[in-house]
Formats: sequence, structure tokens, C-alpha cells
Amino acid sequence: MVAALAMTGATVPAAAAAHPNPAAPPSGAAAPLTPSPARVPIAPGAITSAPVAAPEPRPATPAGVRHRRVVSEDPVDHTPHVLDGIVNAIAMVGRTVVVGGAFTRVREAGGGPVLARSNVFAFDVRTGRVLRGFAPRVHGPVYALAAGEEGTVYVGGDFVTAGRGSGSALARLRLSDGSAVSGFTPRVLGGPVRDLVASGTKLYVGGDFSTAGGRLRNGLARLDATTGAADPAFSVTPGRPRSGGIKVYTLALAGDRLAVGGNFGTLDGLSRPQLGLIDVGGRVAKVAPWRTAEYAPTCSPRFPDAVRDVAFSPEGDYFVVVATGGIGGPRRLCDAAARFETRARGNAIRPTWVNHTGGDSLYAVAVTGAAVYVGGHQRWLDNPQGRDSAGPGAVERPGIGAIHPRTGKALRWNPTRDRGIGVKAFLAHREGLLVGSDTTRLGREYHARVGMFPLR
Repeated sequence: MVAALAMTGATVPAAAAAHPNPAAPPSGAAAPLTPSPARVPIAPGAITSAPVAAPEPRPATPAGVRHRRVVSEDPVDHTPHVLDGIVNAIAMVGRTVVVGGAFTRVREAGGGPVLARSNVFAFDVRTGRVLRGFAPRVHGPVYALAAGEEGTVYVGGDFVTAGRGSGSALARLRLSDGSAVSGFTPRVLGGPVRDLVASGTKLYVGGDFSTAGGRLRNGLARLDATTGAADPAFSVTPGRPRSGGIKVYTLALAGDRLAVGGNFGTLDGLSRPQLGLIDVGGRVAKVAPWRTAEYAPTCSPRFPDAVRDVAFSPEGDYFVVVATGGIGGPRRLCDAAARFETRARGNAIRPTWVNHTGGDSLYAVAVTGAAVYVGGHQRWLDNPQGRDSAGPGAVERPGIGAIHPRTGKALRWNPTRDRGIGVKAFLAHREGLLVGSDTTRLGREYHARVGMFPLR
């Protein structure tokens, strides 16, 4: 899953109304949402944080958009409908939303003709009008998108070609006409691209591939955003997959820290089971002195790797990981969301809080300061004792929910959605929260596979 953003808009932090519980502040009460780990209240059933050294200064570069409040439960009425398949990725270039997945047909919310689209399309975020000129033929599913400069978008997936003149698995396309940008030749071979992060002149790429940018790169690479050539100063290599081959499912960037999650046990030979941070602030990228063992246990033989998405807070001082894996009990991070502190140091870093679903997968997460939004096919949150059932204290949050960033408890926000496979993409932007999935009911209304909750 990927959500890429090219809109800015600084806002002021504010706490959101939380689901009533002893660990959460009362509804509407102001609360600091980014305290030091030692002061963070731990929700019942959560895993406590291990002592860490004094934190390093936070990076100056923000990681994303901060919201003043939780988004509305009532989706806007103008987002287009994706009439088949699944949405896996969302990006925004200016006020143009780009949607990727595995689908063939879309239609605007107000009706009109069914438009043929080959796994990717674009629309105006304020009007919902589908861009008629952007209809590239992408021959395979799209898993990742990232906003590019000069009206372009990077598209990653498991395809043979995308647009006229592109290569396999990764392309840069013009929004004006869907054509491939000449000169961008990433030469990704050996498997699909699963996530993308664009940052200035650099493009971070994660997936199942063996070659990228003309060099051997096992599932992880940093490319020149203009040419697609591999950056020789970034050669961190995942290793020791838990089963099968290396897979990097998720990437997130905040300042000088790149979070990486997927099917691996090491980064550059250092133990980093399923999750690690890379220091990208120096001349040469290196593995950061940050390690957690919480994803080392196998949740289930059917799910040897569980980490599916990671998102930093707007300031980058913490991040939240969501996972699949099956029922693991209250002491494991299976089918759960977990907050970690970015500047913690050590070999046994533990989460600040954990919120369990009780047996249902989470695939996507977005962090806005006012809330941590999580999506999958979950039935509940606040459910550490659940075993495919509602345990003590569980709250119903079908398919989508929001968690208080400080306490780790579910907020009252509960728009609901048809569960299906689950939410595969979130994108928080200054006007709201975009959601991509495989189902057609969102916020108790018809919004086929794409919807948006506005800030009001």
C-alpha cells in the first residue's frame, strides 16, 4: 500500500474526542499528542516501552499533513466510483488525485458514461471530474503511486508496460496525456514494485525485485527521480526472508529516517525482523541503531510475515505500524496497530501502545496528529483478549477506525464500511482523508472503492 502527497498545508495540533475509557482524556479535552515515551499512558493489554537513551533531535522535515481535528464521518458526495476490482494506492499531485489498483471501469458520481481505465485513473479532488486525457494502458495491477514533479506521477506494480514507452514494474507518467516521461528508465527486473516514496531528487522503491536502476538491488532501492538510475550511496540490503523471497511491503520517510517493513530478517546483515529504520541523512545511507524484536515471533504458519503498512506522524517523531498475521494474543503484535518512537535507540525497543483487533487484518494506516486511522477487514478495535470474537472492552469498528495517537485507544469516530478484503490505501491531505478499498459502502453510503472524508 502507498499514499503519496504533493500538497502542503501546515495546521495546528489538537486532540480529538476519544472513546470513553480510563486511559483517554474526556471528549473534547486538549491533550498533548506527542509526549515523551515515558509519559505515554499504556492502554490495557498494551506492551510497555523499554527504557531508551535520551532521544536525538527530531528531523526538521515534516513527514505529512497535520489535521486540527478528526475528519467527518460523512463522506463527500462527488468522488468517482470504481466499478470493479480493487484500489491499492492513492497519490495526489496538486489537486489531482491519482488512483491505482486492479480495475477496468470507472464512472463519475453524478452519472454519465462508464469510462474504461486500465488499473489507473485520475480525478479532481474538489469536483470529482475524471481526467479524460489520463488513460494510460497499464498491463498489470498497480500497487504503488508517488507524486512527481511537473505534473507527473510514478506508478509501481506488477505490469509489463504502463503508458507509451515505459518499462516493466515502474514508470513515470504525465497526467496531461498518460504518456511515459522520456529519460526515466529504472529497469526494474525480477518482481513487482510494492511501495514508493518520492523525496526531491530521490525515489525510494520497495518490492520483490532483484534489479533496479541498472544495479543489483534486492527488494529495496533509491533511484534518481529523473533518470531512474540507482543511487550508489544507498545499498542497504534486506536479507533472511521468513519464507520465500524478500518482499518490502511498505516504506515511509520522515526527515533523515526511512522506515522499511516486509518479509526480511536483516538489513545489511543486522537483525531487523520485519521492520527497521535507515538513516538517510548522511553521505551514505546506513541502518539506524533502532531494533525491535516484537515482529520476530511468527503469528501463524499461514502468515509468516505480518507487517503491512507504516506511517509517520506529521512531525516524524513517532510512527505506527499495522499488521496481519492471525490471532496472536495480547502479547504479540498480530492483527494490531502499534506506535513506536522514531528516536528511540537500542536492540529491544518496545511499542508505546498496541491496539488489537482480536483476529482481523489491518492493511493501511495514516497519522494526522488528531488521529491514527487504520483500515483492513477488522470488526473491532480495543480487543486484546478477542480470539476472532469481541473480548472485554472491544468496540465495533467495521473496516475502518481511528485511534487516539497518545493513548492508543479507539476514538468515537465510526463511519463503518463494508469489510471485504479491506482498506488498502489512505491519503491524508489538507482537505480530508481519501480511502481506497475493494468494497462499495463507505460511511453508510455508496462509494465504490474510493471515498473521501472531509475536514469540516
